[in-house]
Amino acid sequence: MIRQFGLGVALALVLAVPGAARTSPGGGPADVAAAVAAPGRSADNMKLDASRRPAEVLRFLGLRKGMRVADMFGGNRYWAEIFSQAVGPTGHVTVWEPTQFYKEKTKAELTAFAASHPNVSILTSPFEAPDLPSRAFDFMLINLDYHDTYWQSEKNGIVRQDPGAWLTRIRAAMKPGGIVGVVDHVGPAGDTRAIVEKLHRIDPAVVRADFRRAGFVLDGTSDLLRNPADDHSLLVFDPTIRGKTDRFVYRFKKPR
Repeated sequence: MIRQFGLGVALALVLAVPGAARTSPGGGPADVAAAVAAPGRSADNMKLDASRRPAEVLRFLGLRKGMRVADMFGGNRYWAEIFSQAVGPTGHVTVWEPTQFYKEKTKAELTAFAASHPNVSILTSPFEAPDLPSRAFDFMLINLDYHDTYWQSEKNGIVRQDPGAWLTRIRAAMKPGGIVGVVDHVGPAGDTRAIVEKLHRIDPAVVRADFRRAGFVLDGTSDLLRNPADDHSLLVFDPTIRGKTDRFVYRFKKPR
């Protein structure tokens, strides 16, 4: 496993250890609107706000000050820029990026970002085996990426995976009562692997069933990102629908 840590990593590791002094976030609801509007966010990421509606999504999911957050597939820093500000100095953000995508440009950008944000650190491990500390996180976001646990790509070094085993690792990383937010592109019913390969979408029923089998409870759903004009037949990268796909937003909890 490759690990790249940012400034303040020693503190982050202590607070991530099960049984450490801080076991739950001590603050109230995070001011996510202020975090979204804060200076210093990259211009490219700010362009995505209109389609992602980050303040509303994070309010629905229940982000709070002081939380320990896992930003899965966070290489572009979109959510980390917001999380870092929102959880504040008593919180911490761990950006996890699969080693298959941790190329030199991403590594340089994430390293610089972590160096300038003391409450951010970086973890990398293979896509198929996320290596995360046990019972470390109050909150996790998997944004537009869960479907890829059904994806296989020789070109990108993505092996055939077992989504159930992947979620077992995710569950182990969450504290009891921890929240996992999942946002993804709505896909049709059918052969999930074939649909993901063709469209990079996923049937919401598959996601609900996967998380239920992994021991999570569906704690809430939101229509914030739904788009009835999307008929679910197009590849999500098709220019006629890119950035405007019909998306579900689920809030799962690990039982206490």
